[in-house]
Amino acid sequence: MDRTTLSRRMFTKGFAGVAALTAAATLGLAGCGNDEAAPAGSTASGDGKKYKIGVLQLTEHAALDAANDGFVRALDESGIDYDIEQQNAQNDQSACQTIAQTLVNDGCDLILAIATPAAQAVAGATTEIPIIGTAITDFAASGLVDDNDAPGGNLTGTSDMNPVTDQIDLLKQLIPDAQTVGLLYCTAESNSDVQIALAEEALDTLGIAHERFTASSSNEIQQVTESMVGKVDAIYIPTDNTISAGISTVTMVTNENNLPTIVGEVGMVEGGALASISINYEELGYRAGEMAIEILTEGADPAEMPIGTMGADECDLVYNQATADELGVDVSALADEGGEDVSA
Repeated sequence: MDRTTLSRRMFTKGFAGVAALTAAATLGLAGCGNDEAAPAGSTASGDGKKYKIGVLQLTEHAALDAANDGFVRALDESGIDYDIEQQNAQNDQSACQTIAQTLVNDGCDLILAIATPAAQAVAGATTEIPIIGTAITDFAASGLVDDNDAPGGNLTGTSDMNPVTDQIDLLKQLIPDAQTVGLLYCTAESNSDVQIALAEEALDTLGIAHERFTASSSNEIQQVTESMVGKVDAIYIPTDNTISAGISTVTMVTNENNLPTIVGEVGMVEGGALASISINYEELGYRAGEMAIEILTEGADPAEMPIGTMGADECDLVYNQATADELGVDVSALADEGGEDVSA
């Protein structure tokens, strides 16, 4: 890959629309239109309507939080009048299902689902209410749409499919002597399987051996990470929600044992990983918000709105200088290429 493609890019906002526990969740739901209200004003459609918008976020971590923030920013900048109900399932699938059904019962005009399990729960609860998904790697492979170019139902959105090959090239650039790469992910994340397969293909092309290391839940992250020590020379982690939420546990082990870690997104680099060519999740959410506006105010049909994606040239090259110093890895070339140090 031409290294100039690793230069940090700033996103533009233009994007065509065609481009927890269960008990706690149940008690916490107050109704789609009863949480936060955006300041009243003229709506984009000019009809004076106030929209009910529900949000189901799988769990709390930097990437998903940023996507949520971007979505809300798009709503605010559009000028529509809306009430929004924010719910977080705390990475609990049964909570996802409970929240999804409650948002549907509350009569939301549109529901945002952040991450694949959240979208699957909402899709299982309604075929009528428009659903926007975001922070989902492959909508079709996850069974959410018929086809990424022609969704065919009431759900569309924006994909966080990573430039996995470019990320593996970055690993090769920073750790040129790596003989074996460990691939760390959660088996409960279907979209991680897609990215891991791409990573394996890229590593095979480079002639680098690889081995999968999996955790079924956050409780297993430390043990699985520790099991990699002495077996691999570097680690690759995709945009896996479970691992991302537990990245501080991962990097506590990897950095202490001199294991460089290349990851799928900037939040994990901020959490102590070495580097990434990262999707900008706030922009991803913003673009999802633009799609929501088209549906609500212009009558756009989700069935005909292709899943939005970002190219490698739109991604951010980021690194953690403090981690690089601890590991003894030279990242000066990344700074020269316009990369950003996101260490605290």
